[in-house]
Amino acid sequence: MAESRRYISQTELENHKKTGDLWISIQGKIYDVTEWSHDHPGGPLPLLNLAGQDATDAFVAYHPGIAWQYLDKFFTGYYLKDYSVSEVSKDYRKLAAELSKMGLFEKKGHVTCITLCFIALLFCISVYGVLCCNSAWVHLCSGGLMGFLWIQSGWIGHDSGHYVVMSNRKLNRFAQILTGNCLAGISIAWWKWTHNAHHIACNSLDFDPDLQHMPFFTVSSKFFQSLTSYFYERKMNFDSVTRFLVSYQHLTYYPVMCFARINLFTQSFLLLLSKRKVPNRGQEILGILVFWTWYPLLVSCLPNCGERVMFVVASFSVTGIQHIQFCLNHFSSSVYIGPPSGNNWFEKQTDGTLNILCSSWMDWFYGGLQFQIEHHLFPKLPRCHLRKISPFVKELCNKHNLAYNSASFWKANVMTIKTLRSAALQARDFTIAVPKNLVWDAVNTHG
Repeated sequence: MAESRRYISQTELENHKKTGDLWISIQGKIYDVTEWSHDHPGGPLPLLNLAGQDATDAFVAYHPGIAWQYLDKFFTGYYLKDYSVSEVSKDYRKLAAELSKMGLFEKKGHVTCITLCFIALLFCISVYGVLCCNSAWVHLCSGGLMGFLWIQSGWIGHDSGHYVVMSNRKLNRFAQILTGNCLAGISIAWWKWTHNAHHIACNSLDFDPDLQHMPFFTVSSKFFQSLTSYFYERKMNFDSVTRFLVSYQHLTYYPVMCFARINLFTQSFLLLLSKRKVPNRGQEILGILVFWTWYPLLVSCLPNCGERVMFVVASFSVTGIQHIQFCLNHFSSSVYIGPPSGNNWFEKQTDGTLNILCSSWMDWFYGGLQFQIEHHLFPKLPRCHLRKISPFVKELCNKHNLAYNSASFWKANVMTIKTLRSAALQARDFTIAVPKNLVWDAVNTHG
C-alpha cells in the first residue's frame, strides 16, 4: 500500500527561517538546508533570505540542471499544503527549460577569450606608456587605459562569478583571481557575497546591499526611517551628517562615482580581514597583494608627484563609468522594504530593474548589463545570448502585464539624477527629526 504523504502548512514552513533552522520549498517538497548552508557555494545568505517559503523560481535561476539530483538528501518527507504555481512562474520555468534544451547555458561563445586578449593589450599599452614615454599626455592616456582595463576585467569577474567562463572550474577560479583580485584589486569573494544578495533581494531597501550607500546616497525617503540593513547587520542611521550629504547627492553623484573604487578596495579588505567565513581566503589575500604590489610600483615609475596623481585620478575616473553603469540599472527602479519573496520572485526582478538600449556593436562596453532584466532572470546564461533571448522575456512580460523597462544610456542617467534629486529635496525637510550632530549644526549656523 502506497505511503500517504505528510503535509505542512505555509505558516508552519515560515517557522523555519532563522539561522540554525532553514527550510525551503521547491516544487512543493520541503527541504532542510540548515547544514547545507555552511557549504552552499552561494553562501548562507541566499538560503536565509528565502527560507520559510517556496524558492522554486530562484532555484531554477541559479542552479544548473544537474543540481536537482542532489535535492533528495535534504528532503524532510514533508510536502507543502495547498501548493500552487502562478501563471507567471509556469511561463518562466517553461522558458528556462526551453533555453536549457537549446543548450544556451553551455554555449559560452568567445567573449571571454576576446576580452582577456583585450585586457592584455590594454595592460601592455598602459605599462609601455608609463615606462617608455616621457610625455605627460601619454601618461594621462595610460591612466585612462588602465581604467578601461579595470572595466573589462570587471565584466570577466562578473561573468565568472555567475557561471564557468573557462573550460573547467579550476581555470574559472584562476580567471576570477586574475581579473578581480590581481588586476583590479577587488576581492572576488566580496563581490560574490554582495552580488548574490543583490540578485536574491533585488531593490529591497533593507536586504539589497547595492542600494545601501548611506551616508552618501539614498534612492528613497524610506531610508530616512533609519532602516536596519539585514545584509550588513547594522542600523543605517539617518543622522545630521547623512542628511547634509544626501541633500546634495544629485550634485555629488558623478564626482563620487569617479572615486567609488576606493569603497570597493575598502570593502574587500574589511571582508578578508574579518572573522567571517571566506572561501579560499589565502588565494584572495594573495591576489589582492599582487595588485597592491604592481599598481603602486607602476605609479612610482612616473617622473613626479603631479603625474602620479594624474595617472591615479585618470584610472579611477575612467573606471567610474562602470560604477555609473551599475547604478543606472536599479537606482531609478521600484524599491520595497522587506525580505525577498519566492512567490513573486519574477515580478520583483523585472520591477526593480532597468535595461539600457544600445546597438549590438556596443555590447562590449556594457558587459551584458544593458540586458539587466534578462540577466537577473537568467543569471547563469552567458552574456553573448542575452540579446537573443530578450524578445522572449519581453513577450512574457507583456503577456502578464509586467514591467519591462528600458531607456537609453543618457535617459537612464537623467532618471537616476531625478531619483537622487527627489530624495535630496525630501532630506532637506526639517520636519523629519534626526539625531543632533555638531557638524550639521556648524555648517548651518547663521549670524
